[in-house]
Amino acid sequence: MKLPLLLLTFLITTSLSAQTLFTYADKNVSANEYKKAFNKVYPAPVTNKAIKMRDYLDLYINSKLKIHEATIRGYDSMPGFIEEYTALRSQVIENYMNDTQSLNALVNEAFTRSLKDIKVQHIFIPYYIGVNNSDSPVVKLKIQEAYMELQSGKSFDAVALKYSADPSVAQNKGNLGYITVFSLPYQFENVIYKLTPGKFSAPFRSNSGYHIFKNLGERKAVGRIKVSQILIAVPPGSDSIAKKKLAALADSIYTRLQKGDDFGKLASAFSNDVVSSASNGSMPEFGLGTFDPDFEAAAFSLLKNEAISKPFLTNHGYHIIKRTSLTPPKTVKNKKNLDMIRILVEKDSRVNVAKNKQYNKILAQTGFKQFNVDQAMLQMFLDSVMASRPPSLGNPVNKSTALFSVGLSTMIANDLLTYSIANRYKADGSGLKPFNELNEEFKRNSVMDYYRAHLEEYNEEFKMQMKELKDGNLFFDIMMREVWSNAQSDTAGQRAFYEQNKTKYKWNYSADAVIFYCGDSVTAKSFRNILVKDKTKWRSVLENYSDKITLDSSRFEITKIPGAQKATAKAGTVTNIVKNKDDNSASFAMIFKIYPMPGQKTFADSRGDVVSDFQDAIDKKWIAELKKKYPVKVNEEVLKSIAK
Repeated sequence: MKLPLLLLTFLITTSLSAQTLFTYADKNVSANEYKKAFNKVYPAPVTNKAIKMRDYLDLYINSKLKIHEATIRGYDSMPGFIEEYTALRSQVIENYMNDTQSLNALVNEAFTRSLKDIKVQHIFIPYYIGVNNSDSPVVKLKIQEAYMELQSGKSFDAVALKYSADPSVAQNKGNLGYITVFSLPYQFENVIYKLTPGKFSAPFRSNSGYHIFKNLGERKAVGRIKVSQILIAVPPGSDSIAKKKLAALADSIYTRLQKGDDFGKLASAFSNDVVSSASNGSMPEFGLGTFDPDFEAAAFSLLKNEAISKPFLTNHGYHIIKRTSLTPPKTVKNKKNLDMIRILVEKDSRVNVAKNKQYNKILAQTGFKQFNVDQAMLQMFLDSVMASRPPSLGNPVNKSTALFSVGLSTMIANDLLTYSIANRYKADGSGLKPFNELNEEFKRNSVMDYYRAHLEEYNEEFKMQMKELKDGNLFFDIMMREVWSNAQSDTAGQRAFYEQNKTKYKWNYSADAVIFYCGDSVTAKSFRNILVKDKTKWRSVLENYSDKITLDSSRFEITKIPGAQKATAKAGTVTNIVKNKDDNSASFAMIFKIYPMPGQKTFADSRGDVVSDFQDAIDKKWIAELKKKYPVKVNEEVLKSIAK
C-alpha cells in the first residue's frame, strides 16, 4: 500500500528532525532542537535559508561549548547562581500556574457582558440565624411558595413585597436598578446574564440564603461617570415638617446654582457628605452597582458635562449632582481592552473558576491519591493534640498516619497538624477555622506546592524556558570571566594588540565636531536656529536647555556625524537635523575642522574599536581551545535536509 505524499513527507521530516545534528563532548543535539533555536532568531520567511542555517550553526555550537564548559566548572552550583536562578524561576512560574484557556474564557465572557447593562429585580429569603447554610425546611418552603406565585402570573412587585427580606423592598419592591459586569458577585451575575428581558430565574441558593432575579430590561452599557454632589442629609426619624425644610433648602441651593453660583463653594458650605464636601463636592469616578440605584440613575441621566440635576431624594437625603466627565465603555475587542478586563477578572472571585479547573487538572497530572482515613478520627486526633490533650485510646490515627500522596510525596497527619497550628485562625479574625476547611486547605496547598516545585516534570514549555534561562545565565557568567572582563581590564594586552594591528586603525575623511543629541525635534530646531545665527555663543545658550540636550565633542568619521556629507561638510557648518523614528529624538552637529586626508589613529582615538577587536580575538582563541577539548562532529546530511 502506498502512503499519501503529504503523509510520507511528514514522516520523513519528523524522522529527520529527531536525528542528531551534531555531537560535542558526550552530548547530542537534535535537528529539532537546532531548528527551534534558529526559528527564534530568523522567523519565517527566510531567504538564503541554507546559508543562514550554516552560519548560525557555528554560533550555536560555540554557545553550546561555552555553556558546557561553565557546567563542568560548576558555575550552576555556585550560591550566587542558584539564588539568581531561583528568583528567575519564581518570576516565570506564575505564568504557568493558571489554566490559561479557562482564564481567557472568563476574560472574553466579562468583556461581552461589559457591553450591556441589565435592570434587575430581586427577591431574597435569608437562612435563619443558626441554620448556617443548611436547607431549612421553612426557608426552602418559603422560596418555593414565592416561585410558584410568580409562575402563576402574580406580579414580581407583589411577590417581592410579600416574601423578600431585603430591608429596602418596601421602597423599591426589590428593584436594584441597572447592573453590569463586576457589579454583583459572580454567582449572581451568571444567573442574571442568562435571563432574557422580562424573565425571572428559578430559586438560586447562595451562602446567605435563596434568591430569585428578574431581568426588567437591557441597554447598551453606559460606562463610568464622575460627578460632584451636594447632599442635604435627612436624619433618621425626621418628621414631615423637618423634611419639608430640608427640601426647601435643597431647592434654594438649586436656584442659586441656576443663577450661576459656584457649585464647589456651595458644596463646601452646605453638603453633609463630609468626604466630597472637602473636595468641593467632587466624588471618585464610579460605575453601576456602586451607589443607590436612584442616585446612579440621576447621574447617568445627565447628558453632558457641567449639567446639573434638580434636587432628588434617596434614603440618604436630597442630592444635587453635577456631571464632571463620562468614560464610555470599551467596545473594541483589542489586546489593550482585554488586558484591562483581565486585571479585573484576576482580582475578582470569578478567577477561582479557572483556578479550580487548573487544580483538578493538577490532581490528575500528579497522580493524587487519597488514602482511606476516618475523617472523624482524624479530627479527634487533631483536636486533642492542638488542645494539648493525649489522643483518645483506640484512635487508629497517629502522627505517622498517611493521609494522601501527590507525585512521589506522601503527606502524614503530622504535616496536617503543623499546617493547622500555623493556619488555624480565619483571616478576618472571627475565630477558628472548621476542621473540614483546614483539611481541604492543607490538601490544596500541598498539591499546589508539589506541582510548583516539580513543574518541569509536567510542563514541557516551562521546562524549555527554564533551560534557556539557565543556559543564558551560564553563558553570561563564563563570557564575563573568560572574555569581556579580560578584554576590558587588560590594558597592556590592548596596547600590544593595537601595535600588532596598527594599520587597521586609520582615520578616513573626518572632522572635529560637537554632536548635539536632543530629546525631540522641536528642541533641536529651536537650538539649531540660534546656532545658525551666532555659533560663538553655543556653550552659554546650551545652559538654557538644561537636560533636554546632551553632547559629544571629539573627532569623528564624517559618516558618523548626523547630517554631515563629505561633499558639503566644511569648518563652521551646522548640519541638518536627523530624526530618530524609534523615540522621536533628534540630533545635529557643528563642525570645527575638516581632515580630508587619511591618517593614523592613536591608541586613545581607536581604543573603543581596539577593545572590541581584542575581545573578539580572545573569544576566537578560546573557542579553538574548547573545540580541541570537546570535539564537535556535524552531520552534514541532516543539516542539508532541515535547510530545505
